[in-house]
Amino acid sequence: MNNKIKIKVCGMRDVDNIRQLLQLPIDYIGFIFYPKSPRFVQDQAPSINAADIKKVGVFVNSTFSEIMDKVHTHQVDAVQLHGDETPQLCESLKNQKLEIIKAFGIDSTFDWLTLESYLEHIDYFLFDTKSTQYGGTGKAFSWSALTEYPYNKPYFLSGGLGPDNLQDAFSINDNRLYAVDLNSRFERQPGIKNIETLTQALSIIRNEQIPSKQ
Repeated sequence: MNNKIKIKVCGMRDVDNIRQLLQLPIDYIGFIFYPKSPRFVQDQAPSINAADIKKVGVFVNSTFSEIMDKVHTHQVDAVQLHGDETPQLCESLKNQKLEIIKAFGIDSTFDWLTLESYLEHIDYFLFDTKSTQYGGTGKAFSWSALTEYPYNKPYFLSGGLGPDNLQDAFSINDNRLYAVDLNSRFERQPGIKNIETLTQALSIIRNEQIPSKQ
């Protein structure tokens, strides 16, 4: 297991649940600003008093002004773009000193050359299972497809990651794998994570029993 892999837990919105999550050694926490998502944050995203955890805003086909409004309102550190956003929009956001994560849905027919125009304008790709609902399917894509990924840009692995397949995910011997994105398969209900299951998953990822932060 790779002890350097970053952990992102996405789709959070409940204050008490977030408070519990922040006791675990994670690196990113995601808030979804897409109205059609069952994990949509309608009001103020809960504040995070943890300097070592980055706050990610997840957007689908929002405009620059809409995204920046949420960035300022919710004190977002990183922007995850999960729709059909252009390289130009990524560049404009990156110029605002934001960390940019651009998501793509992967299937057996995905054209990896599609990514080339984004390389200079983002920090990370995120590879998810291709669907019409922009993520949150709970289904994994065939990770063997990643052997065809031709670029050096690091990426987040998303889509159907759960306690039963994390070890398989880490069998991907790829130093470009920067982080794993944990969401729907760790939930009691949309937006409410099962902290016990997440704790077990983190133990698998780190290959050791992980104590809570004090």
